[in-house]
Amino acid sequence: MHMVVTGALVENGAVLLVHRSPTRRAYPDLWDLPGGHVEAGESELQALAREMHEELGVHIVTESSARLGDLHLGDGEDAVHLCVWHVGGWVGSPTNHAPDEHDDMAWVRIDELGGLPLVHGGVAALVRKVVGAAGFEPATPRL
Repeated sequence: MHMVVTGALVENGAVLLVHRSPTRRAYPDLWDLPGGHVEAGESELQALAREMHEELGVHIVTESSARLGDLHLGDGEDAVHLCVWHVGGWVGSPTNHAPDEHDDMAWVRIDELGGLPLVHGGVAALVRKVVGAAGFEPATPRL
């Protein structure tokens, strides 16, 4: 089973999503939270920080990050355990630093998540834990 971490960067009622390139082997042409595989010897939080820097060029404030939940994709040797984290603070402006993996990225309002083809439908429900049900709109988290 593959262990993957993803980060929900939320700003002004929107979450940052990346669009997986149509040429990707796994889950092509779908919207997803940025992230990637946990490497041997890494904690989830270490992998999250590395992936956010590699894919978006930002440095997350690890103390502001909280685990939202877990999702599962596929089965057998292609099964993925997806750990979703809320990233409350980061330094830098997110840009696509992995154009071979993602062909687009966008800030998507929480109420628009249901209309997008997502890697996993559970992503929307987990992100709504941060924004939505309680009407919580965080301040701009850039530091």
